[in-house]
Amino acid sequence: MERGIRGGASAGRRRRGAALVAALGGCALVAAAPVPAAEHGQGGGKAKEYVALGDSYTSGPLIPRQVDAHCARSDHNYPSIVAARLGATPFKDVSCSGATTENMWKAQGTNGPQLDAVRRNTDLVTVQIGGNDIGFGSIIATCAQLSAQDPAGNPCQRYYGSSGVDGLSVAIARTAPKVAQVLRDVHRRAPHARVLVVGYPDLLPDDGSGCAPSVPFAAGDFPYLRDTGKRLNHMLRLVARWNRAEYADTYGPTIGHDMCKPEADRWIEPLRPTSPAAPAHPNAQGEAAMAEAVLDRLDQGRHGH
Repeated sequence: MERGIRGGASAGRRRRGAALVAALGGCALVAAAPVPAAEHGQGGGKAKEYVALGDSYTSGPLIPRQVDAHCARSDHNYPSIVAARLGATPFKDVSCSGATTENMWKAQGTNGPQLDAVRRNTDLVTVQIGGNDIGFGSIIATCAQLSAQDPAGNPCQRYYGSSGVDGLSVAIARTAPKVAQVLRDVHRRAPHARVLVVGYPDLLPDDGSGCAPSVPFAAGDFPYLRDTGKRLNHMLRLVARWNRAEYADTYGPTIGHDMCKPEADRWIEPLRPTSPAAPAHPNAQGEAAMAEAVLDRLDQGRHGH
């Protein structure tokens, strides 16, 4: 049993898990229909209490102003923008750089278990997690290192597929039940809350083109890594649907603002940032774009779309 999973899985959950693996293997890049607002959610109106859970894409490392050095948390990350727009009181942002699903239940240094911030009176919860579970940082480092072997080819894709099965697709499928358990625990702790799973933005050109050496991947690995990001988001969308949550798409709104774009158009910083942000992470404009995606999702639910 994967760590972070509490209790045994029912037969129904096992069947859903098998269906997810099949979906990821065969049609992971097919866009799903919009997820309707959760039936148990709060719907319209201002959130009385908002809790943000997540990793570094949520916390906003190096983006001014940093308010938590341990978690590299910014007061201009997307949860802070959403909270200000909603007038949420109280607002608790417990996102932390480096967090995995395990850190929903386990302290991360001075940052306690993130789920401890969710209470019975919580009205809104956003969750952005899973990237570190599949090894986001190590994937980037591995692919950058392998690119020198075959700059025009796809050495990273071959490396992760050396067993005959794509290892990153397997990692995404194995992360699905962990994210599902997070959502189940959120519902248990805050049974009336509106819950949004926030996807990850577009890191690399959506057309599959590359921009080495500024982003040092082999030419054939740019589309491979783009597709991996889409598979991760597709998994998150499915898990949200199956666990009474909504999905906020941040990939679509950030197309054309990936780390290969010129500085003026870039919302994701390259491996050598030129704006205050961590490498391969959203800058302040990227966080603002993700905030708009979350607010748009909340607005859609408010009007019954």
